[in-house]
Amino acid sequence: MNIYHTLLSASQSQGAAHLLLIDPDKMSLEKLPAFVQQATEAGVDAFLVGGSLIVDDSFEQCIVTIKQHTKLPVVIFPGTVMQISAKADAILFLSLLSGRNAEHLIGNQVLAAPIVKQIRLEAISTAYLLVESGITTSAEFMSNTRPLPRHKPDIAVAHALAAEILGFKLIYLEAGSGAEQSVPDEMIAAVAKHCSIPLIVGGGIRTPEEARKKVLAGANFIVTGTVFENNEDASLLKDFAAAIHGK
Repeated sequence: MNIYHTLLSASQSQGAAHLLLIDPDKMSLEKLPAFVQQATEAGVDAFLVGGSLIVDDSFEQCIVTIKQHTKLPVVIFPGTVMQISAKADAILFLSLLSGRNAEHLIGNQVLAAPIVKQIRLEAISTAYLLVESGITTSAEFMSNTRPLPRHKPDIAVAHALAAEILGFKLIYLEAGSGAEQSVPDEMIAAVAKHCSIPLIVGGGIRTPEEARKKVLAGANFIVTGTVFENNEDASLLKDFAAAIHGK
């Protein structure tokens, strides 16, 4: 099964797709089965797994547990080069194009590529663009890069066009986990207008209404995560999925 095409199909058939990010550091394995089942029933389209910091060996066990309780795609959203597992269905093969740190542009990718090839893990090349969000996020700090200025959509467009010309399959506009402000709708609209690559938007999206605005601005995929880490309300999951799907 080609996960990239599966994700695109989910987005195209519903107007946009809801990707739920699970950080193994912030979701206990005990609570994970019930949460995954709730999310699946609520209409989530796929699960992302990863985080900027993972302090124990729970990463692969998290993937295994998710797959035991859903048939939806489980995709690695790697925070470090160590976050690779054959247990997942695919990996977002990220290049941090918004920064100028060579390790995150190509260095870590060179280290990861032979492993990904050896275990035959589907790699979805993704241009990762950090966007200024009001605070220093974990992704910004750990990557040692500056985010794109949030009030300069033209700069984001230029980076996104470079990603398209370079042949990336996805563009990910990221405000960062726990961001004070999400990616501006104006920036999303500008990137969507000038680029044909499917667009993922995540970070700081706290309400279904806000998620819907991102879709209307041009996002093909909405990522949520932090909002559910301390909220076990199944109805909120349904509200997010419905808003993202336009129902």
